[in-house]
Amino acid sequence: MTIRTITLPVRGDGKGNNVLAHAALLAKRFDAHVTVLHCRPRPADLLPYGVPVPGFLRDQIMSSASGVADEEEKALRAEFTDLIAQMGLTERAPGGGVPSASWQEAPGRQIDVLKHHGRLADLIMVPKPDRDRNLGANTLRSALFASGRPVLMCPPRDGIPKTLGERIAIGWNGSIEASRAVALSMGLIESASEVTILSSGEEVHGATCEDLAAMLALRGVIARTQRFNVRGSVGDNLLDHAQTAGADMLVMGAYGDSYERETVFGGNTQAVVDHATMPVVLVH
Repeated sequence: MTIRTITLPVRGDGKGNNVLAHAALLAKRFDAHVTVLHCRPRPADLLPYGVPVPGFLRDQIMSSASGVADEEEKALRAEFTDLIAQMGLTERAPGGGVPSASWQEAPGRQIDVLKHHGRLADLIMVPKPDRDRNLGANTLRSALFASGRPVLMCPPRDGIPKTLGERIAIGWNGSIEASRAVALSMGLIESASEVTILSSGEEVHGATCEDLAAMLALRGVIARTQRFNVRGSVGDNLLDHAQTAGADMLVMGAYGDSYERETVFGGNTQAVVDHATMPVVLVH
């Protein structure tokens, strides 16, 4: 297993540069290809739903929306070309065994775009949501629930990280989501120089962190286990112990409870999404 294809959905929200910098690190490490998807809204999707609109006004709205989308695409496309050159990626079509990137225009709603383009990606990369500005939550949700693929959430940072996935922490509780996270992230896990399995001691259905370590050993991965006592939120504890372990990436299952329940009432995954300062691979 290895990483060959990385999908990165972008909108004109200014968050794509940071995610592309993270993606470039992995692309160069795995000789992978990064597909940058510009999720361009269709003018018809911007019309008010269920409200009659006079024909002349409809035409004006659609013409204006198309013009704005054209300008946004042109600016983002030029920025993409400059950025990948700075990051040492070759602009080309997928394939060839070299770290590369390509731009793809994908008209439509973001959830539909990710359904179509994300389900064959080895990894989808998105920015950490900014809850104060109400940005990015739908992108993360769509990637997690519409693709069935691992999603790497990238927190904002001032510069390009020095390492990514060299030292991995795995949040383990024996759940289906945690099991899927390990299975779908095996390419990252097997390439790491250090792997730490973190558990609060509340494994589900008897699959312990020691069981996981034994399974990884069969794949040539020597992982250490670390159990911790929970004080407050499990999610916050998980982040703290991953940081203490020196990890530069956390791998974990996501939203074992429903997304709606966790975002409204709080939950382990939502605590990680809200407070993470390191990249986190999430799998639902």
